[in-house]
Amino acid sequence: MRHLFRNIATSVLLLSAGWIPLQAQSVGTISGTVIDQVGKPIAGASVEIRNEATGASRDVNCDDNGKFSAPDLPPGTYTIAASAPGFALAKRSGGQVTAGQTLDVPISMTVQTLTTTVNVNETISMAAATAPSGNTLAATSAKTEVTSDFIKNFMSPVADYSEYVNYAPGTFSLNPNGIGLGQGKTFFRGFQDGDYTMTFDGIPFEDTNTPTHHSWANFPSGWTDSVEFDRSPGLSSNFGPTNFGGTINLFSPPLVSDPDIRATVSYGSWDTRILQLDADSGFFGPGNKNSFLMDIQQLLSNGYQTFNHQKRDAGYGKYQYRLSSRTSLTLYGGLVDIWTNTPNTTNPTRAQVAEYGDNYLLDGTQYLPSGAPDPYWYGLDTYHVQTDFEYATFSSDLGAGWTLDDRLYTTRYWNKQFYQNGGTINLTESKPSGVDKLNGYRHAGDETTATKQTKYGIFRTGIWYDWAYTDRYQYPSNPISQLDTPLPNFHEHFITETWQPFAEFEWHPLQKFVVTVGVKDANYLMHLDQYQDNGKTVGCLGGVASTQPGTGAPICIGGTQFAIHQIDYNDLLPNVAARYYVTNSWSVYAQWAEGSIIPPSAVFDVPNGSPASTPTPTLAKTYQTGTVLKRRRWTLDADLYYVHFQNAYDSYVSPVDDETYFVATGPTNTKGIEAESNVILGWGFSVYANGSLGSAKYQEGVNIPNGGLWVADTPKNVETISLLWRRQNWDIGLVDKRVGTLYDDNGTYTYTIDGIKIPYPVDQAVTINPFNLVNVFFNYTIKNQSWLRGSKVGLAVNNLTNNRSIVGITPGTAATATVAYTPSSTDQLNLLPGRSVMVTFTAGWAPRR
Repeated sequence: MRHLFRNIATSVLLLSAGWIPLQAQSVGTISGTVIDQVGKPIAGASVEIRNEATGASRDVNCDDNGKFSAPDLPPGTYTIAASAPGFALAKRSGGQVTAGQTLDVPISMTVQTLTTTVNVNETISMAAATAPSGNTLAATSAKTEVTSDFIKNFMSPVADYSEYVNYAPGTFSLNPNGIGLGQGKTFFRGFQDGDYTMTFDGIPFEDTNTPTHHSWANFPSGWTDSVEFDRSPGLSSNFGPTNFGGTINLFSPPLVSDPDIRATVSYGSWDTRILQLDADSGFFGPGNKNSFLMDIQQLLSNGYQTFNHQKRDAGYGKYQYRLSSRTSLTLYGGLVDIWTNTPNTTNPTRAQVAEYGDNYLLDGTQYLPSGAPDPYWYGLDTYHVQTDFEYATFSSDLGAGWTLDDRLYTTRYWNKQFYQNGGTINLTESKPSGVDKLNGYRHAGDETTATKQTKYGIFRTGIWYDWAYTDRYQYPSNPISQLDTPLPNFHEHFITETWQPFAEFEWHPLQKFVVTVGVKDANYLMHLDQYQDNGKTVGCLGGVASTQPGTGAPICIGGTQFAIHQIDYNDLLPNVAARYYVTNSWSVYAQWAEGSIIPPSAVFDVPNGSPASTPTPTLAKTYQTGTVLKRRRWTLDADLYYVHFQNAYDSYVSPVDDETYFVATGPTNTKGIEAESNVILGWGFSVYANGSLGSAKYQEGVNIPNGGLWVADTPKNVETISLLWRRQNWDIGLVDKRVGTLYDDNGTYTYTIDGIKIPYPVDQAVTINPFNLVNVFFNYTIKNQSWLRGSKVGLAVNNLTNNRSIVGITPGTAATATVAYTPSSTDQLNLLPGRSVMVTFTAGWAPRR
């Protein structure tokens, strides 16, 4: 019997020994390490591993070294999502599990902007992880985060940031020459470009005379990894010159642990070509403390509009050195150089569209049949823009709950333009029709934020300082010889200094309840010199206007060379926000905040540069409440908002003292509801939709002629719906956006109020009918750990239906208070650019470590 039992036991052991490796060969393992931006492991991070084909998922936790492992997984394609308190959700898709093999997946997580350390044990929502955009459970305001995945796979390779935010609730962008091929403008909630701040990696950038932006000039396609769009003045710790209407935060690609290199060629409509090279070094050097990434690219395009050519050369590099597990230094530098033939007027007239087609802008004829120069010859318009953007960031965990972030930066915009002004060429030396123009400025500044974790909450304090030098001029010039007149239309130098110290406390009275209270002191000091000109702006500044012998060109005799101005603006901007976690997957919030905009430098553009009074900053008060729900297979973000804000200044000459005064054009009340949702249907399909319904109207009241009328470029409703299919290596999407009825203004009309003539815009004068834009995207990307990781074949079709609707009108007829707008052949039309198709090939190489 002993021999029998021994033989049976031996047989069982032998069979077990054979069965175990057999079983191991039929399943695989996913393991990896979860780290933060400085390479420090994130202990206790939650990781969900989901089979993309079956939807089956498994949850595991990281150990103290940030490592995780999930054995016994059936072969297939998996998505790995990691979450941790204080960090934004991170995911890697397309992971291929092979029988008997272990797939190593490193995951790098980034700190979530202004999040808290409240531990709500949030369940990972795959619907949130796959949503193109959405808010976060840590929200304190109406916010949309546009993901890296959506930008890479569901945007044209020429798209810029105006296209990235185009699909946020209530938002729309316009670019008549095609996305990424000219200046895009973004509108939301009654706000237009210049009414909101834009930042790149936390650093504000904007024009210095008015706080507008240039979508094509600073950060071309591929330089922005993700976007955070806050439709509110934000918290006190949000730096920026115009958090009046909101803030669009752009973020550069993160530094990753694995090396790879990608070469991309894109070609498409209007002979548009992009050559691009990207490289990530991964962690290298002793202790893996170094990492680096770079991009160089060239874009060439004829543009949708005739002869609106563009050439853009650009490159950037980002380097990080981790001095220790607590401290890092990050360096960034980018350069952009653009040549284009864009004229000063970027839209054709009705007459030109009727004769030449809706994409007419310029032509290739240098001379008319009469032998005279053709005013629409593209060679008369040259546009050379140079920008650079650099920063150095020092981040350190100082211990005892203190952290420090300091960012030193500089950025430059230099736009040298020459253009023919109007449809008739004038070569006389006294009044030539060409214009020699410069808008150039340099910013330099520093942002410092110190944070203290306490048992009661989080205290933040810091300061933003910005110094900006500006040189701007316009000289009438001979369009053929490019010889300038002695005096300009205007010429000004100015320096603007900005200080914004702040203090803010994020109080945690309960584990799931957070209240944030803060105040920011917004200070602006402007030193401005205005030079003598030909009378278009300030005139001869005490001198006598005369003409140059032999040419008849305007000159000044005597007077001061330039007028000197100095003005200081200051506002205290408070805010209060609260958030409550109803459950682990549901939060609600409420916010009240103030934002401001200082008057433009043009307030001094009056005869002799001496306005009778100087306007004060305009303010916006925002009230909003919302909710964020993140279930496993569906999400819902919704908000209600009400904003009361003052509007831009206009000028008038008083009949009493003949002085020029600046007045606000009437306060505005904007209100509405916004919502967005993502639903996972299964089998790789998901549906994302958003919508908004609201109004932005001038306040009714005594002496407000435009009271009750709509603010220009404010749709009554905006809707977006997307059907996305993501399975293994495929990303396919159909996106349809509809913009409801909106209105354009028709110049200004002078009203007489209490005996004083005051100009007001002729609002709600031109109706713009609803329009749709449909885009389609097909992508096949190698996403696993093979040597070809990052290789891609893509097809992007923008404006699939070739819709060329009128989306904006600048009337050619004079404005009056009583006569309604009627179409005119001289109206300038802003039209949707026609269908564009772009094909992309990327060769990726990822050497194994």
